[in-house]
Amino acid sequence: MPRPTKGPRLGGGPAHERLMLNNLASSLFIHKAITTTQTKAKRMQPVAEKLVSLAKRGDLHARRQTMADITDKNVVHELFANIAPLVQDRNGGYTRITKLGFRKGDNAPMALIELVLEPVVAKPARAKAKVANAVKATAAAVVAEEVVEEVAAAEEVVEEVAAAEEVVAEAAVEEVVEAVAEEAEVAEAASEAPEADEAK
Repeated sequence: MPRPTKGPRLGGGPAHERLMLNNLASSLFIHKAITTTQTKAKRMQPVAEKLVSLAKRGDLHARRQTMADITDKNVVHELFANIAPLVQDRNGGYTRITKLGFRKGDNAPMALIELVLEPVVAKPARAKAKVANAVKATAAAVVAEEVVEEVAAAEEVVEEVAAAEEVVAEAAVEEVVEAVAEEAEVAEAASEAPEADEAK
C-alpha cells in the first residue's frame, strides 16, 4: 500500500481517504452541519471549500467537476441551487469549525463543522473611521473658513491703518507748510523792518 506524501491517512488508503472526505462533504451539504472528529473536520474543510467555489461558478464544467467527487445528483443540485446563491457575496471561508470537547469512549477530540450561510455584513469599524474622518474634514473646513475670515479682517484693519497714516501724513505736511509759511512771513517782516529803519 503506498504511503501518503505528508501526514497520516484517515482511512486504509488514499482512495479510501478521498472517498471518505467526499462523503463527509456530501453530508455537510445535506445537513448544513455535522459532528465529527477534529482531524476529519480539518481534512474535510478544504474539500468542501473547493466544491462550494465550483458551485459559485455555476457553469456546466463546474457541475461536471463536482460530479467527479460527489456522485449523488441530489447533493450536487442542493449545492448549486440552494447553497451557492447564499454564499455568492462571500470571498472564501464557507465553513466554520467549532471544537466540542472529547468523545466518551475513546476520548477523541470532537468538532462541529458547519456551512457559513449568513449574509456578509460590512465591518462597522470602517464606517466609524470614515465618519470620524468626515467630522475631522468638516472641522478642518470650518477652521479654514475662520482663518480666511480672520485674514480678511486683518487686511481691512491694515487698509484702515494705511488710510489713517496717509491722513496723518497729509496733516503733518500741511502743518509743516503752514509753519514754513509763518517763518517766511516772519523773515520777510524782519527783513522789511531793517530796510525801513535804514530809510529813516
